[in-house]
Amino acid sequence: MRAFADNYLWLAHGRGSARGRVAVVDPGDARPVLAALATQRLVLDCILVTHHHADHVGGVTDLAERAAVPVYGPARESIPGRTVALRDGDRVTLEGLGLAFDVLEVPGHTAGHVAYVGHGALFCGDTLFSGGCGRLFEGTPAQMLASLDRLARLPPDTRVYCAHEYTASNLRFALAVEPGNAELAAYAARVADLRSRDEASIPSSLGLERRINPFLRTREPAVREAAERHAARPLADDVDTFAVVRQWKNEFR
Repeated sequence: MRAFADNYLWLAHGRGSARGRVAVVDPGDARPVLAALATQRLVLDCILVTHHHADHVGGVTDLAERAAVPVYGPARESIPGRTVALRDGDRVTLEGLGLAFDVLEVPGHTAGHVAYVGHGALFCGDTLFSGGCGRLFEGTPAQMLASLDRLARLPPDTRVYCAHEYTASNLRFALAVEPGNAELAAYAARVADLRSRDEASIPSSLGLERRINPFLRTREPAVREAAERHAARPLADDVDTFAVVRQWKNEFR
């Protein structure tokens, strides 16, 4: 589901006979969720939250009160209506849906950001985007790089369900960093075609992101060399490289 200018709100359907029951991830707005529940005749089972930003939690209270469902969210952040506080290594078992998700703490965008991994899917909020990563509002470059490294170690066929349609703009930047990456250029063309028809570019896959996303490729010689040219200085280490690329993206137009 879409919300605001570019947010995605995800519904995770139950398995088998529970197909009509769903969990919603990061409901920044209750209205599209309520509309989907009504039109598709679905029952809301629970709410999963990755971090505290308003465009991810704005609809939580309304939905939780209407459906009397549990709200799962990071223990290290203030989440409205949270009933289950999650920490790294926890497992969310949704018995009514036949689903289970492992919880990974991935600080960087915010201090307590979490991701949910299960059934070949990654709900990563604003930590990882297709072709990009989140801004560092509360964390450090070292934290974000460690978080992205952790996600990159998941199986390559893991589907990436991020929370924003930023792919086209991210890929314009990625091509500025790695203009010689043929797979990146081909992916950018595919995304441009999808977006020209107002179709979603998400989900991506971790295998693809490892090959085209500059923030997962800061150890690649081509990316490091581009970062050093941009910074006009030698870069000390991987964290320095990541920090330069992230700041470059912040300023990119």
